[in-house]
Amino acid sequence: MKTALIVGGTGMTGKQLIALLLADNHYSKLILLVRKPIDLKNEKLEQIAFNFEYPNRSVVVADEIFCCLGTTIRAAGSKEAFYKVDHEYASLIARIGFENGVKKFALISAMGANKNSSVYYNKVKGLVEETVSQTGYDACYIFRPSLLLGQRNEFRLGEKIATFFMTAFSFAIPKKYKAIDVKQVAKAMIIAMNFEKKAYRSLNLVKLQKCKLIIPLIKKIPDIINRDLFY
Repeated sequence: MKTALIVGGTGMTGKQLIALLLADNHYSKLILLVRKPIDLKNEKLEQIAFNFEYPNRSVVVADEIFCCLGTTIRAAGSKEAFYKVDHEYASLIARIGFENGVKKFALISAMGANKNSSVYYNKVKGLVEETVSQTGYDACYIFRPSLLLGQRNEFRLGEKIATFFMTAFSFAIPKKYKAIDVKQVAKAMIIAMNFEKKAYRSLNLVKLQKCKLIIPLIKKIPDIINRDLFY
């Protein structure tokens, strides 16, 4: 069995990942890097206080890393603060993990991510995708979901309005732009991390079509994933 490490576990996607990984028999241990401990206890769970400004590199050790770090410019308070969380912190974890021998890395990005975008949010997402994908992992999975459906810690008016329209008029929205339940994204991340040729059938049974999977650096997984399963 394996050890998984999560950063960004207090967010909407991270919470779903924690619940699913704790129930998954592929994993015997789950390491959660946090600023302060959360109110959750489980024999498989180890919470470690982590300071990104003064990182303890020795604790970033696992078989796989799930990176769910992400904020908004408004929540962060400035473009500089947003960049620090979404690019610098995520890149730091990817780099340390690789140096410590971690083999697989999964990152939540966003639809529209493009390092050349004139939209700052999309530009930063594209930059972190490039940085992470070039780190050198055996398998690097980058997910670009559309609008995420779920319960956030903070209120986001724009997302509430977008959620209403995207659900009410979902019949008219192209498949890849449809809103997706955050639990489906978490499931997709775990399935990708555990993909083997013999698991092809089970992959087909999970509805991953709304969550685009970018696979720039996969050495051990056949091209059929990118062609037939994820789009």
